Amino acid sequence: MDQVNLTAWAGKQDMSSGSIDATMAAMLAATLDHGDAPRVGDVLPQLWHWCAILPTVPNDALAKDGHPALGGFLPPVPLERRMWAGGALTFHGPLHVGEVITRHSTIATVSEKTGATGQMVFVTVDHEVHGENGLAITERQDIVYLAIPDSFTPPRKQPLPEGEAYAEDVRVNEALLFRYSACTFNAHRIHFDLPYAQQVENYPGLVVHGPLQATRLIAGAARTKGRAPDGFTFRGVHPLFHDDGLHLRGAWEDGTLRLWAGTSLGHQTMQASATWEGTT
Repeated sequence: MDQVNLTAWAGKQDMSSGSIDATMAAMLAATLDHGDAPRVGDVLPQLWHWCAILPTVPNDALAKDGHPALGGFLPPVPLERRMWAGGALTFHGPLHVGEVITRHSTIATVSEKTGATGQMVFVTVDHEVHGENGLAITERQDIVYLAIPDSFTPPRKQPLPEGEAYAEDVRVNEALLFRYSACTFNAHRIHFDLPYAQQVENYPGLVVHGPLQATRLIAGAARTKGRAPDGFTFRGVHPLFHDDGLHLRGAWEDGTLRLWAGTSLGHQTMQASATWEGTT
């Protein structure tokens, strides 16, 4: 792999804008079991901004997996599997339904490593998200690329904690994955094309979006505390599949709400944490 060419993409920048209108807010509310949809002018629930600025590339600019073909903003990594592995967000102010949202993105780092699964490339993207009142969110997005294995070899399973502060079970099926893919304009076929997921990427089932799990976790954190968090981090630790169920748990630790998503089999799929300024 040409490391020089890949690292040359560090520092590349992009700016894009969009909005969550009343129709998209209603779609998200229905998809995420939010209840009544927020109206124009209402505060946008956290992480819904991921549906404001969409990858609206034409069909002939999509790769065979449904992702936009590499070589635009993201580096042309010659590894077939691309995953949103995690991230960290700081919330500076609210966004609102109907306002213009602008995102300034910078590729912070590109690094190559070799692990138990073989060669991997990690790309870190820094985002600044602005609303009409200025900076609303600073965000780090972690993306990992790796080769598609000959067979599904899952990472080590970690037990799902009980979650004495927060517990919620979510029914997951093909309709949920299709709806969230539609809200994010995400054509990645592992989320809705079962023959592709099983026969090409060698997954046992349809993959539940990491951002979907993170969005449900941060909503649960806000309900548990009684107000939206000021900081949120998340990291995928095991794939979640459409017939696994989605179990969300949370526990307090020194003023931080530790959060987990997991399966009905009792192992974790995501680890996260929510923090609030000036509280213990």
